Amino acid sequence: MNNDERNVLRTIKSGEGLTVEFKQCQNGLSKDVYETVCSFLNRHGGTLLLGISDKGTVTGIAADAVEQIRKDFVTAINNPQKINPPAYLSIEEIALKGKSVLQIYIPESSQVHRCNGRIYDRNEDGDFDITDHTRLVTELYHRKQTTYSENKIYPFAGLKDMRTDLIARCRKQASVFREGHPWSGMDDLGLLKSAQLYQTDPETGKSGITLAGILLLGKDTLILSTIPHHRTDLILRKVNLNRYDDRDIVETNLIESYERIMAFVAKHLPDPFYLEGDTRISIRDSIFREVASNILIHREYMNPFPAKFIIESTQVRTENSNKPHGFGAINPTSFTPFPKNPVIARFFRQIGRADELGSGLRNMMKYGKKYGNKLPQLIEGGIFQITISIPCIDAQDMSDSSPQVTPQVTPQVRRMLEIIDREMTREQLMSSLALKDRKNFYSSYLDPAIKNEFIEMTEPSSPKSPTQKYRLTVKGRQILSKFSSARKIPMQKKRRKKGGLK
Repeated sequence: MNNDERNVLRTIKSGEGLTVEFKQCQNGLSKDVYETVCSFLNRHGGTLLLGISDKGTVTGIAADAVEQIRKDFVTAINNPQKINPPAYLSIEEIALKGKSVLQIYIPESSQVHRCNGRIYDRNEDGDFDITDHTRLVTELYHRKQTTYSENKIYPFAGLKDMRTDLIARCRKQASVFREGHPWSGMDDLGLLKSAQLYQTDPETGKSGITLAGILLLGKDTLILSTIPHHRTDLILRKVNLNRYDDRDIVETNLIESYERIMAFVAKHLPDPFYLEGDTRISIRDSIFREVASNILIHREYMNPFPAKFIIESTQVRTENSNKPHGFGAINPTSFTPFPKNPVIARFFRQIGRADELGSGLRNMMKYGKKYGNKLPQLIEGGIFQITISIPCIDAQDMSDSSPQVTPQVTPQVRRMLEIIDREMTREQLMSSLALKDRKNFYSSYLDPAIKNEFIEMTEPSSPKSPTQKYRLTVKGRQILSKFSSARKIPMQKKRRKKGGLK
């Protein structure tokens, strides 16, 4: 008996309640299944078991009906005419006592959902239609707004403050990821409303972009004016343990933040050969795809603590602010996933950047042990921490294997390397170099330095971004260090001679 089977049996033994519901559904879905889904989404989430009687007897689902039930369920919960806003849930088949049971984990949502146009809530006795109870509906909306900061509405923010190019890219990604995706036929505002990134406050009647919308698709100026502390700090610390060997401070939208994290991973972490069956897969990307999405999706953005992604010689550590639902080390076999920012998580899933709730964690644990010979560690608290062991790479080997200084370092490139201070814009670089000819700057200074990987862009996915800056790479710093050493040698000799030393 595996862990999933044991967990289901424990759930059945505990009986129905606020977060557990049984449905027989031997040959098809009953309509009250969706009412339960709606009430779980609106309350505290829960587990729905199909193929179990009200008394906890395993009746099972007819073998020839299992696949059709799965298809009907997935189709219905993605249909806004049935559940609105749509929910994206997975359904898992489990064999119990020789019978098929379907398990559906339904997380608490940050939105108020309707089933067939009606609002359902949950208590110990079941599902209740509260649509016509104004006070209960108002309380439900208020609880969602105060519990999930991602729903905070900013009436001053509109389409003019959004990255229309990024919206178009996400629309295209969603259509590629899922053929016939409804976003493909929507305009920008329609997409924002569909993704719950544009909402109306039921108490004040004011409409606007939500915090989730600003973080996902807003212009950088809007993001930093709304949340000045927004930052993800990417650090490589293998050779220089007191400071860092490479660093990227990410202060942009969550879509491009994810890309910058994965680019940092690809740049600094090994990707060992691994076969699953007869297919090669990247276990590095499978692990850190989940890590990257986790520190972006599940962060508490009202907390000023900056997220950190630190690569060390034997491990990767991450830290991000968190609204905890428990404390201490997480046991993946008994862990119940809880969405911290369901709207952001749902958007990431729509564009193929995140797995269904829970499945990403299972992949991270599965491949993490194969990658670094140790299970990943996850610690829940005010600061959520993940530690991933990595294949050991000797720091000296890394330094020795780095590209060496070559004669191709022109005087112009050398001048630029020597004046770069942390991150600088094109205008700052040209001013420091006393240059006015932009064409000459690009052809003689910037382009050769980027081509030889002496410097890098802070926004590599948007080369022409107005907020683009440039900084030294590890290779650039090594070259600069050798220039400095070459200058110091004659100075030392001169001092010895002047002091009378032989």
